[in-house]
Amino acid sequence: MTRRWLLALIGCLFLSACGGNNPYLEQSLKPAELQGKDKSWFLKNWGEPSGKAPRFFGGETWTYFRIAGGKSGPPLFNFSPNQCEITLKFDKEEKLSDYSYSGC
Repeated sequence: MTRRWLLALIGCLFLSACGGNNPYLEQSLKPAELQGKDKSWFLKNWGEPSGKAPRFFGGETWTYFRIAGGKSGPPLFNFSPNQCEITLKFDKEEKLSDYSYSGC
């Protein structure tokens, strides 16, 4: 019985750790979406995106790649960075309409 409880606890911790929610990124992107920030705002504050692609029904998708922390480990304490991918989707009026991120 104790072993099952321990496995359930570890499983819950694993799932919550892999949820992908980054409160700092959410604090920046959610208000930007609600306030209708446009491409020029992101260019000024975030810089040029790593990649751009047109959307099927108009607008554009921008992708940013950033280093978001990392781990150092043996043998020589080599640093292994975590790469964060942020995708911003703009509508025809060049306003932010959706966003997603992974690895952050």
